[in-house]
Amino acid sequence: MSKTVGDPERAVNVLLSVAQLLKEPRLASLYTFVLREGDANIDDVVDKLEMPRTTVYSDAGTLVELGVLTRDEEHSTHTYSALPILLTTNLDGDEYTITPTFIEAFGRSPRDQDLDLLIEKHGLGKLATALTYAIPYAEGEMSERVAARELDLQHAFSIAVLQALSDIVIDMKTVDPHFDEIRNAREQSPTLED
Repeated sequence: MSKTVGDPERAVNVLLSVAQLLKEPRLASLYTFVLREGDANIDDVVDKLEMPRTTVYSDAGTLVELGVLTRDEEHSTHTYSALPILLTTNLDGDEYTITPTFIEAFGRSPRDQDLDLLIEKHGLGKLATALTYAIPYAEGEMSERVAARELDLQHAFSIAVLQALSDIVIDMKTVDPHFDEIRNAREQSPTLED
């Protein structure tokens, strides 16, 4: 009798859930809002994210089905909690980890024209790269000049993206339990000099 190592069903379901979150910024935004709040009910989301109630109910239901939110149905107003996502991919020995911080960056893109343009023109991969430079930039471990240069974008645009992502890094550092798992360009490229 063979034994299965790990839980392949759960692994694939997490992968598909992350893929769904990274298709729809509104779902990503709702997910990270609930994560930041600890627990949230529909009224909290409607008030703070200024979303229509029916949309919030529908999106929360979708996130529960995806397995990234749980719903406590003991009260008349359901309370939702977020399960912190951690998805690591390995491609030819090179690892990249997706955590709630990356999902938050994607979720904020419709409300931030620089992040929106970055994703539109360069894709989610460039957002991931920019986040690896935004972390040491936000933590004062890499100068704006070096981080902007390494993004290989127009200089002013690189700075705008770094500043937008810096706000996300600051907001998510204490909320994302897997924050330290995110690739940091300073750690990966110790030869970069300010």
